[in-house]
Amino acid sequence: MFQRKIYSELEQHLFRKQVTVITGMRRVGKSTALRYLLGHVPHTNVLYLDFERIENRILFNQTSYNDIERGLQALGLSLSEPSVVALDEIQLVPNSPSVIKSLYDTYGIKFIVTGSSSYYLKNHFSESLAGRKQIFEMHPLDFEEFLLFKGQDVKPFQIGKMQPFLFTFYDRWRGFYEEFLQYGGFPEVVLSEQPKAKTDYLRDVLNAYIELDIKLLADFSLSDTLYKLIQLLAVRVGSRLDYSKLSSLIGENRHKMKDYLHLLEYTYFIHIVRPYTGGLDKELSKQPKFYFSDTGLLQLMGQVSSGQLFENAIANQLARLGLINYYERTTGTEIDFVLNRQQAFEVKETCTPHDLQVLTDRAKLLQLTDCQLIGRNLPANGFSDFIWGGSVW
Repeated sequence: MFQRKIYSELEQHLFRKQVTVITGMRRVGKSTALRYLLGHVPHTNVLYLDFERIENRILFNQTSYNDIERGLQALGLSLSEPSVVALDEIQLVPNSPSVIKSLYDTYGIKFIVTGSSSYYLKNHFSESLAGRKQIFEMHPLDFEEFLLFKGQDVKPFQIGKMQPFLFTFYDRWRGFYEEFLQYGGFPEVVLSEQPKAKTDYLRDVLNAYIELDIKLLADFSLSDTLYKLIQLLAVRVGSRLDYSKLSSLIGENRHKMKDYLHLLEYTYFIHIVRPYTGGLDKELSKQPKFYFSDTGLLQLMGQVSSGQLFENAIANQLARLGLINYYERTTGTEIDFVLNRQQAFEVKETCTPHDLQVLTDRAKLLQLTDCQLIGRNLPANGFSDFIWGGSVW
């Protein structure tokens, strides 16, 4: 089993009474993380229930909590001793937070649960398990984890983190990074060796997302409409969200379109980048930009340009480091990303000294002195005052 970065946080929380909630898109490795944690429980009074199995859903859907307790005991769980109960795919049983609350309060059971959507978990759990849980969000692999899954020694790779371009470093890792851009970071995609197998698996992820998560969580019957919307978003990735334009193309009203887009965000399919402004009110009033949470899914859904693909990857990579915004003035002057309101980044496939000067001048408008280019390719003129994309993590 490969060690994900989030495992150390999860392991620390394993020994706290609070419910450990692991959420994220399908196939990002939530069930694997759950099994990893179960392997670190220091006793054997452990019960694992997969809610994709109907008998487990029936158990937790009973109206009598006493019957649920008896069912757990029949499955071998002792309620009179320290115990751990792991529940996989918890969104399939809407009543489960209430059951967990009762068992948590009565017996002090340590629960570890997984679910595929923040749309359900963050809102419903906040009401039912206030103060009793901590939510951990899992994402596709970052590039360092990608290399680990590829069997690479990542220690030499770590010295290049956010460092200026170095040809030796770039030359060693660029092939892996190009694969990372093309197919993304779903663990099973990364572990598949053949391009067709990778693409087929990405199609399975997309199909499961629309046919299972979306229909279950939002009761949307128009899966064809949602699929069409995702296609339209793919070719517009990195652009500002124009709700009116999308509504016109899809044939839905503007409010319904906002509901669809919020759902895509809350279920981790896309993530939103809001404008950098001096105040929250102005920030909320301006149109946000959007990016796909995985470049493999982005490639699958539309004919995106090489530049769009690279910018989307960098948006994902920077988002792991903190809050990202974009900056744009009415005159058209813009900066691709501002990280934590402190660092300005411009994304260029091939960087030039002119690009750096333009970024420096624009960053001064925000009184930012820390500004850097992020590039993908080896410049022909020997320019090296930029960060290679694979070093952003």
